[in-house]
Amino acid sequence: MSDSTLEPIAPEEAVRLYLRDRRTELAEETIESYRYKLTRFIEWCEQEDVDNLNELSGRSLLEFKQSRSEALNPVSLKGQLDTLRAFIRFCESIDAVETDLHNKVLSPTLKQGDRERDVLVDPETATDVLQHVSRFDYASLHHTLLTLLWRCGVRSGTIRAFDVEDYDRENQWLRAVHRPGTPLKNKRKGERLISLSSDVCRVVSDYVDHRREEVRDDAGRNPLLTTQFGRISKSTIRETCYRYTHPCEHNGGHCPHGEEMDECQAVGGDDYAPSVCPSSRSPHAWRRGAITHLLTEDVPVEVVSDRMNVSRDVLTAHYDRRSEEVKVEQRRGYLEEL
Repeated sequence: MSDSTLEPIAPEEAVRLYLRDRRTELAEETIESYRYKLTRFIEWCEQEDVDNLNELSGRSLLEFKQSRSEALNPVSLKGQLDTLRAFIRFCESIDAVETDLHNKVLSPTLKQGDRERDVLVDPETATDVLQHVSRFDYASLHHTLLTLLWRCGVRSGTIRAFDVEDYDRENQWLRAVHRPGTPLKNKRKGERLISLSSDVCRVVSDYVDHRREEVRDDAGRNPLLTTQFGRISKSTIRETCYRYTHPCEHNGGHCPHGEEMDECQAVGGDDYAPSVCPSSRSPHAWRRGAITHLLTEDVPVEVVSDRMNVSRDVLTAHYDRRSEEVKVEQRRGYLEEL
């Protein structure tokens, strides 16, 4: 599309239109996350005197990326640029920018170390996923599994270890027990009671009463989470996490990475593999996200450490992904009235 056929529009107006268009498809928490990320782009446009998106070019987008890379770690930078790419693609559809400009948003490729250290499921994504699966597959194996991963922050091995008898619906807890065939990572030291809220108990109870496969495992035990073949496997846990966190599963089919639905390997076809999507998240990312979320909500470190069965040192080094800005504001809340 030539510049002569573009229709002038200010950055803040385009963002307003984009968020209004997505509001019917996404949870409000996700909209607010997009708003926050795109506000950084609006601010950059103001600093660079870009008052009409028709002026944007590949070089402009590169300059924005470079300016944000000074303030963000690779994972956060990638998330911000992926959101920007989806926004630019929308702008193409309303004749605000040149055709295919979204392909010039150069999102960084993360090193394996970056992913292991920083990738997590954020609260907005967890909320979107759980709302989606609750609406379309309530109290299913997938719904129950993802609910427990997010609300309890447990390891995959702990999820597999739960038996029906470990669920106490009256006292609203799950008991993690180290047993032959379903060991806990920290063995007997990993045994504990995990409290559940009423809404989590409702999901688990409805699953057990109505949707659980009535099967035993090879040891004759009654697994809590089951398939027709017996106790849920680690591969099923992984595949469920990857499937429900790739965005086309729960956000109306709008790819933030610029992929076409009929060409994307993460969506379908003979080589269907949700894990290839950059937005898909592993079970460990659910655990890291759950821990970080509790810490962000000011739950004491000691409580999180005991609930998640992780030492304070390991928690700080490998799980706590709060930004420095969040930490300083939390400290301010404790200290400002002293």
